[in-house]
Amino acid sequence: MTHTVVSVGRTARFKEIVELMRQWRVSALPVVEGEGRVVGVVSEADLLPKEEFRDDNPDIVPLLRRLPDLAKASAVTADELMSTPAVTVHADATLPQAARIMALRKVKRLPVTDRIGILQGVISRSDLLKVFLRPDVEIAAEVNRTVIAPLFPNQAVRASVQEGVVIFSGPMRDRSLVPVAARLARAVEGVVDVRMDLTAPAAPPR
Repeated sequence: MTHTVVSVGRTARFKEIVELMRQWRVSALPVVEGEGRVVGVVSEADLLPKEEFRDDNPDIVPLLRRLPDLAKASAVTADELMSTPAVTVHADATLPQAARIMALRKVKRLPVTDRIGILQGVISRSDLLKVFLRPDVEIAAEVNRTVIAPLFPNQAVRASVQEGVVIFSGPMRDRSLVPVAARLARAVEGVVDVRMDLTAPAAPPR
């Protein structure tokens, strides 16, 4: 996550919010109160009704289905504009959990809070993608340590990594462990895909 994060209070005015978004190049701002407890989020989507409903004679029928947006068109403070309760993620959440929340709630940025809701930072889609810049050698070391070692002790199975793709190779005695190994490897940060290049153990000499 990004620890340096700009936020606003409930009384922040419309133009102040727009200016902060422009200055910090962000699409949403957490709204906090007290010691930094997150109470909502103001996003570009919350601000756009101001422009959308500028027309003096809008069609009343569609408006009846969008009363919340119509209310935001006349809002002037963060308290009136914000979406609440805020969609947040705890600081100890995993990257897949954060990505899942973003996808399900269709948000680009998530305030990161501690257990009592105090703002700790913000995680964005670009932050989530940074994990795929992890060096191949580092990924391979973790897969061999956390997947290969416990699942295939005293076997010649090894994992190599090319462009984020984990490749399991070598003779594997128990093929039923293949799905388990693949699932565990995919859980390692930075893994793009998992492939199997396994062989059957050599037959014992007669």
